Amino acid sequence: MEMDEINIAIINHLRDGRMPFKQIADSLALSEGTVRARVKKLKDEGVLDITALVDPEALPDQSIVMVGVRLKDMDLVKKGEEFSKLRGVISVCVVTGRFDLILTVLLNREFTMLKFYTEEVSKLENVRAVESFVVYKSFNLKVPLTL
Repeated sequence: MEMDEINIAIINHLRDGRMPFKQIADSLALSEGTVRARVKKLKDEGVLDITALVDPEALPDQSIVMVGVRLKDMDLVKKGEEFSKLRGVISVCVVTGRFDLILTVLLNREFTMLKFYTEEVSKLENVRAVESFVVYKSFNLKVPLTL
């Protein structure tokens, strides 16, 4: 999908996720139907999600862990998709450097790091190594409530 100036302007108006389409249309001199259709297309094509995000530090008994993953093969996109489907995984990034993937994982009292590795990561093949980074304090990090 082409990200033109109008799509970017609509997304900027949706920063709080609650602005009515009518108000967006009025401010951009568009019809409400145009805004509604563009937002639907952006959502359908996976470019835009409108969802509630929370500060993970505000969630009781929950923590964020960043996980660096080194793979045995170079099928990075396929492995990234596989990791993205695991319980607790908020995001997966294919990266440069000593890791092939960086995961952001939300854990809680019942779904611990041990369970994440033994029940989730252990299902996947061709994982050479993992390294965990427990987040003690974050800035500007907001996550969907996934567990």
